[in-house]
Amino acid sequence: MAETYGAFENLRNHKAVLHDTVALNSGIRLAAWSNKRDNITQYCDHHTLSLYVADGYESYHKTAGGWKNGGGPDRFCLMPKESESSWDIRDDLSFVHLYCTDAHLRDIGEKIWDKSPHSFTLDEKTFGSDPQITTVYRHFLLGHSWREQANQMMLSTASTLLLTHLIQHYSNTHWQLPAVKGGLAPSVLRNIVAWIEEHLAQPMTLGDLAQVAALSEYHFARMFRQSMQMAPHQYVMQRRMERALQMVRDTSAPLTDIALACGFSSASHFSNRFKSVTGMTPSRLRAAQAR
Repeated sequence: MAETYGAFENLRNHKAVLHDTVALNSGIRLAAWSNKRDNITQYCDHHTLSLYVADGYESYHKTAGGWKNGGGPDRFCLMPKESESSWDIRDDLSFVHLYCTDAHLRDIGEKIWDKSPHSFTLDEKTFGSDPQITTVYRHFLLGHSWREQANQMMLSTASTLLLTHLIQHYSNTHWQLPAVKGGLAPSVLRNIVAWIEEHLAQPMTLGDLAQVAALSEYHFARMFRQSMQMAPHQYVMQRRMERALQMVRDTSAPLTDIALACGFSSASHFSNRFKSVTGMTPSRLRAAQAR
């Protein structure tokens, strides 16, 4: 059952417009919103990390000294659980939210550091600036379809990166990342590559691959990158595109069947991704070959 997040439901009961949302396998939820001329007070039993994507200059936060603004593209707000904040959105604002719980933070702590406090206390931040948060949001979360199952590994990777960053820099722990030296053992790498090939038609998560390698997600991701010179989600997408190109060129299979065989649940998303890699849609490539 999907996790229920009060901040998400509260926005739906106001003037905010929900443009996209996805619940990841971990229970973390992402949501893309826009809003204008709205007054909202948030008090929730979960954590919310917000990034302003566009506008937001006339977004005001209520403080002890009155209403203060400071928003704009790439500014972020961190609203920890049990914090209360009031907002006056006086003009256009587009933003992306990540909702998570203490359980998600503990899970990251256990997977990466092999330890976890009873609870994580996050710092409240308003109109902050953090290049790493901005990079993860814009590189992983914007410009990619959240509903496409082929992107699930990328989204889960992004959420892990963001929560890891929060634990490091905006929590009561400030743990340093453990060092990882060397890549995967050749036999482990062969097993991982073979497993990926056998499951390209199915949704994959970083946890799936880490389990095959018998490693934590953190150690697996970094050791895989050292072995393959790319992140796991990049390698999986590369293999999906290489298989798709081979099938488009060398078979007469319907394009919908090719999309499904390469892990895409939507033919249109498959076509768009294929064009971004090859410069033309699958149908156009086939037509060009038939001449």
